Amino acid sequence: RATWTFLHTTAAYLPTGLLHAEQREKFRGLLSAVAAFYPCRNCAEHMATYLETNPPDLATRSTISIWLCKFHNEINEILGKPVFDCTRLDERWRKGPSDASCS
Repeated sequence: RATWTFLHTTAAYLPTGLLHAEQREKFRGLLSAVAAFYPCRNCAEHMATYLETNPPDLATRSTISIWLCKFHNEINEILGKPVFDCTRLDERWRKGPSDASCS
């Protein structure tokens, strides 16, 4: 759970425009490192496979955030958990709810 928070929050605070090549490669490296070192071997292997079959669009903060949301939702579906509305990414990971609630 903390890993998802870390990844989503990191993506939410990337620059809003196009990412530079170096930024894209560093984020790709972060995703690869998580897949390589995640303590749950099944999860790590699943992530590595997902990265290969569904390469992330690392062009902008938005495309990265949406890719992560789709990946997270796939895992949620596998685990029988509710999926997240990917149109609410900034509200969840960057700005907070518009009504200033903490729920």
